[in-house]
Amino acid sequence: MPSFDEVLKEAGEFGRFQKRVFFLLSQTGITFSSLFASVVFLGRTPDNFWCRIPGAAELSERCGWTLEDERNFTVLPLHLGNESVSGECERLDVIWDTSVSCTSPLTRYGNHSRGNLPLTPCHDNWVYEQPHSSIVSEYDLVCANAWMLDLSQAILNLGFLAGAFILGYAADRYGRILIYLLSCLGVGICGIIVAFSPNFTVFLIFRFLQGMFGKGTWMTCYVLVTEIVGSDQRIVGIVIQMFFTLGIIILPGIAYLIPTWQGIQLAISLPNFLFLLYYWMVPESPRWLLTRKKGEKALKIMHNIAKHNGKFLSPHYSEITVSDEEVSNPSFLDLVRTPQMRRNTLILMYAWFTSALIYQGLVMRLGIIGGNLYLDFFISGAVELPAAFLIIVTIDRVGRRLPFAMSNIVASIACLITAFLPEDIPWLKTTVATLGRLSITIAFEVVYLVNSELYPTTLRNFGVSLCSSLCDLGGIIAPFLLFRLAAIWLELPLIIFSILAAVCGLLVLLLPETKGISLPETVEDVEQLPSHFGKCGKKRKHRDTNSYI
Repeated sequence: MPSFDEVLKEAGEFGRFQKRVFFLLSQTGITFSSLFASVVFLGRTPDNFWCRIPGAAELSERCGWTLEDERNFTVLPLHLGNESVSGECERLDVIWDTSVSCTSPLTRYGNHSRGNLPLTPCHDNWVYEQPHSSIVSEYDLVCANAWMLDLSQAILNLGFLAGAFILGYAADRYGRILIYLLSCLGVGICGIIVAFSPNFTVFLIFRFLQGMFGKGTWMTCYVLVTEIVGSDQRIVGIVIQMFFTLGIIILPGIAYLIPTWQGIQLAISLPNFLFLLYYWMVPESPRWLLTRKKGEKALKIMHNIAKHNGKFLSPHYSEITVSDEEVSNPSFLDLVRTPQMRRNTLILMYAWFTSALIYQGLVMRLGIIGGNLYLDFFISGAVELPAAFLIIVTIDRVGRRLPFAMSNIVASIACLITAFLPEDIPWLKTTVATLGRLSITIAFEVVYLVNSELYPTTLRNFGVSLCSSLCDLGGIIAPFLLFRLAAIWLELPLIIFSILAAVCGLLVLLLPETKGISLPETVEDVEQLPSHFGKCGKKRKHRDTNSYI
């Protein structure tokens, strides 16, 4: 009986069928990255807002004031007494009633009108010139409530974390395409509810759920793509991430054209319903079917792939070798039970954590530095495009491990140099910091590919999801680490980033090289992968199958 890789080679490792599936699933990267970075535009702080004095609304209606008139009567007296008081988080400690004059509402307070009126903190009743432009104005996430905006992004990352565990496990047990479709449905429904949330609590609950389902769409589509192509074509795992970057580049255009946060939220959520059409276009992963002892269904799909690729399977291919490894519900213990699996898992978890922490830290430090928000965000996304091209031209020539290690080392050096460059040459600091971001982006994209290649089919989706969950943990920690350490010394975060990246660069050299090696089907296949630096992958025949590793 032939192995799956032998059948795939005859059916076409990256023919018309795989290219179509790849293009369809790649669109998920655009919607996922838009969700990932949407807080930048959903949470914009309004340019003009102030705290309304009690009774001001009624007085404005009686006197026929415009918002500008009310703002002048409310905020201007604050500046007379203290120019540093903006009127956003403090208001005059007065109450306007029907006895107040429309032309001089502060006259009754006598000498106080000269700027000595008492102040009080503002807790509610803010007025915004554009009340529905962002969730900040929608739910009053300003002043003492500003931390709630950070909470909304942390909740989204917690959703990603939950999705990595729950939906990663489900995809290995119930199938890739089923969980992918359910996740797309979940993202769309939750996105609509988020857009019309009556209060901030409902917003947070469904933003968490949207994050959970969003992670399910991204991780499952990535695994599906890598499982239906040959070992020499798994570079598509890098190319698919270019669509993630494409989503980052498109997002500011969407935000520029749509003035309200609800419109932006719907624009990035509704396309997920279109992905439900993939039920008729994208098959289940035949590799996964084999691990569930469903060889007949897998062979039927392989015949369909061969037909679309203009090829025919040999008549004696009446059955494909099914792995002898017993199929069970995956757990973390399965990832650390054997020596090679344990080493791979621990190193990959650290690599995910480090890549996310440094990437998001550098984005927050360098990223959007004032000026035109839309243009700056577009440029910050475009910086990532060269990363994919650099990987594509090197990874199949020199392998995975060396670019993985070198990108971390270069990021480490760039962070260290940036920390000690003088402030009077900002262009050089910006250039070196950008090099660091480009390098860590390369590391971030390579870890996706390497992670999927170092786990057997029975554990691949669960392994990728669990290891990548450390990415979400890094994303949660990054802002706290950055701002806490920067309060001690502005460049201290870069020193920490440098150390983390250097350690990661050395650790990944201990991983097996997977260039040109078939995806492992069983844990035993993983244990036989070459693990020492300098060794080339050897074709060794598995004693239970005809596949080569």
